[in-house]
Amino acid sequence: MSFDEEWAGLKSAASDRQSAMRLNQAAPGGGNGGTQGDLEVGHEDLAAVGDAAFKLRQRLGTDGDHAKASTHEAAGSLKKDFALGAALSTVAEKWHEQVGTLQDACAHISNHLDYTRNAHTGDEHWIATQFKFAQLDKGFEERAQH
Repeated sequence: MSFDEEWAGLKSAASDRQSAMRLNQAAPGGGNGGTQGDLEVGHEDLAAVGDAAFKLRQRLGTDGDHAKASTHEAAGSLKKDFALGAALSTVAEKWHEQVGTLQDACAHISNHLDYTRNAHTGDEHWIATQFKFAQLDKGFEERAQH
């Protein structure tokens, strides 16, 4: 079987699988069929995901570069006699860049979830305060009518 025939078969199989799968759609009126969506996230959930992202970022900082020094040393030694040395040096640099990108992404997730948790806590406090004021105003109105 030629590459083109195999590729056409794989594309056809993927197309068949894709047409049978429907994602990113909810039932009309929300995911549970009602008028409200069914996504609920508590502060504990956000804190857990943010904490996991922070810990992953820390581990990437230490574990992600554990071979950096020895790889650069090996690349330097190999550059003298083999073309592989320059390639190994390039791989080490790209690896370092990718680890940094992952660390940045983890920091972004952690910071965003911390911000989201704090923002929603502030929103809840504001809403609760508004309800208390509304009840207080209602009480004054009722007394004024008597």
